[in-house]
Amino acid sequence: MPKPADKDAIEPIARNKRARHDYQILETWEAGVVLTGTEVKSLRNGKANLTDAYGIVKDGEVWLLNLHISPYEKGNQFNHEPERTRKLLLHRREIKRLIGAVERQGLTLIPLDLYFKHGIAKVTMALGKGKQLHDKRESARERDAEREMAREFRRR
Repeated sequence: MPKPADKDAIEPIARNKRARHDYQILETWEAGVVLTGTEVKSLRNGKANLTDAYGIVKDGEVWLLNLHISPYEKGNQFNHEPERTRKLLLHRREIKRLIGAVERQGLTLIPLDLYFKHGIAKVTMALGKGKQLHDKRESARERDAEREMAREFRRR
């Protein structure tokens, strides 16, 4: 008999697969997202895309840009704009730390995952440093070496 799904299990709605490939992730935060009603309904249907999204710090607040949430099919005149700028909810000390990292160190705010936690939409934001082409090649070499070692261990 299958187990009933855990209510508190975190199942990602959208995942940014390119983020870990293009950026070196230094630190992560969980932030709430300010959404409208039709955006929440669309997210519950799994209609979101994080691929081109990024975060900015402006006037002491953190904003998420280019997060595409498809319009809700039954939303009629109350529907939302798909790629509007959305506010992220973080503690003040976290925002101050982000301001320092983004403005002084030149790091980038990247969303990694979008999910519901206890019924509230959350996004995992990461501070990342862009990888150069040679860094990406080095990461691929390391991954291949690890796979090869694992393969050898399984053979023995």
